[in-house]
Amino acid sequence: MNRRENLKLLFTGSIGAGLLMTGCEPEQTQIAQTPIASGGTIGGRTEEEKIRDAKLLSEKFFTEEERKKLDTLADIICPADSESPAATELKVTDFIDFMMVDQPGNQTRMRGGLMWLDFEADEKFGKLFNDLSKDQVMEIVDLVAWPDKAAPEYEGGVRWFNLVRNMVCSGYFSTEAGWKYLDYRGNTPNQWDGVPQEVLDKHGLANPEKYKDLYPTAENRSKIAEWDEDGNLLG
Repeated sequence: MNRRENLKLLFTGSIGAGLLMTGCEPEQTQIAQTPIASGGTIGGRTEEEKIRDAKLLSEKFFTEEERKKLDTLADIICPADSESPAATELKVTDFIDFMMVDQPGNQTRMRGGLMWLDFEADEKFGKLFNDLSKDQVMEIVDLVAWPDKAAPEYEGGVRWFNLVRNMVCSGYFSTEAGWKYLDYRGNTPNQWDGVPQEVLDKHGLANPEKYKDLYPTAENRSKIAEWDEDGNLLG
């Protein structure tokens, strides 16, 4: 099972967990299909929120070198495959940049971790991280990407990489492409044909025939149910 499949299983079961850590939803941005940043909140934004969002969106945290490092890591965490685009195609690094401005408490450890990449790259290969080959990059990433396997001296690096991974995934799965990849449908109305037959058979039950013609379908699912005084569903 690859990293992408692990992520899919994780977020199918707990998609909300990663999104809770973001804590905000900017409404306006020039980023196309950017995580959370497009669309705002249901019901719109207050004027105070709009002013705050515009201020945050006008600020940048990462240097170009830091953005390149994050792009590399983001595409390792959420690579492109036959079903969905890579993280960089969804501009996840822009999302993380916004979060650094919105949550300045994360700035020091984020920048410290990015500096550590260069330190480790220099120690192992005599190069900066952005100058490494793909295999050399993976050698460094593997030091901190697997908490159960990481050496004690890389404990800090593991915590930092967890932060990066959480932000990449929060950004990725806040996009339309991320939702489609998970087949997440939200509060989408569907067609109801009664309790599935295999469940009924398991418990020795059956769907009441009198309700057969009243189950919601694509044609009548917007109809509001009506009940009589005795609690019987009206036709």
